[in-house]
Amino acid sequence: MSTREIVEIGHPVLRKRAREVTREELGSDEVQGLIDDLIETKRAANGAGLAANQVAEPLRIAVVEVTRGNPRYPYKPPVALTVMVNPVIEPLDDEVADINEGCLSVPNLRGEVPRHLSLGVRYLDREGREQEEVRRGLTAGTFQHEVDHLDGTLFVDRVLDPRTLTTWAEFERFHREDFLERAARIVERFGS
Repeated sequence: MSTREIVEIGHPVLRKRAREVTREELGSDEVQGLIDDLIETKRAANGAGLAANQVAEPLRIAVVEVTRGNPRYPYKPPVALTVMVNPVIEPLDDEVADINEGCLSVPNLRGEVPRHLSLGVRYLDREGREQEEVRRGLTAGTFQHEVDHLDGTLFVDRVLDPRTLTTWAEFERFHREDFLERAARIVERFGS
């Protein structure tokens, strides 16, 4: 396992749809090594998730994991390590909430993004087994964020009001308390 460089906004790989991974590819040492590197890189950067194209690999693979006390996202509820290959998401209803997001590929910037609060997720796990689950609340937003990456979309593309864009320092100074109150209500309601 190794930590890879996370590419940043402006790198062309972030704007292209990542390609599907075949079951044969998934079983290869190369792809399994990439998955290990994604996990290690995400953890080293204190991310909530990481998509393969964020490390310049245009494959439809993403990892999500949130540990308690994550310094970047202390308000997010824990999420066990989830490796998604060829994920497909589907909103379960029309309810959305504005979530203040950041991104490892868009350093020092945050903004309000409307995200569905109930989501169906289908994917292959790293062993090639089909998985289907429901994700809700802030966790649903995290899964949408990662699948967006695989489609070549960054959170800044989903920001409806550019006046919500802020550096991390100014978020902490002026917007953190308001967002933490909203996030706590979502977590209380959905448990995730």
